[in-house]
Amino acid sequence: MLCLGDVTYAVEMGPVWNVSDGGRGVVAEGPVGSTWLGRFRAFRYEVRCWPGGRIPDVAEAVESPLRTTSDPARVAAVLEMFRAIPALTWGRDELGAGEMWNSNSAVAWALARTGHDMEAIVPPQGGRAPGWTSGLVLAHRQTTALPPDPDGDGS
Repeated sequence: MLCLGDVTYAVEMGPVWNVSDGGRGVVAEGPVGSTWLGRFRAFRYEVRCWPGGRIPDVAEAVESPLRTTSDPARVAAVLEMFRAIPALTWGRDELGAGEMWNSNSAVAWALARTGHDMEAIVPPQGGRAPGWTSGLVLAHRQTTALPPDPDGDGS
């Protein structure tokens, strides 16, 4: 969940067929299992980032949500970053990162790309976040692939 002003956004990755709400905020869609299977709706996922949305299995969470920032600019950056998320194949390690791409990957990627301290964000006690490393690996590769900014002014 992301909160910006008075609006709460649900961010999730799930099957394209399990939520029929037309305003569910789909920002990306990708294949599940293999690119070939992804031609069929049953083997596609979508990344949703929707204002006022809900996460159906939130009650199953191991711990309460973790606040990573209260800076509205950073929250806005995370929301915007999800619009640029790559649609890698869910359940595959296309990056050679040692873990498959999944919802944890997507969250790790968006947080890392927006400058969060990824050393300070850890799975809940007694929990784990399979796929997290894939998101970090991709974010690192993309960040180190950026050309240097000779003026240092971000433009």
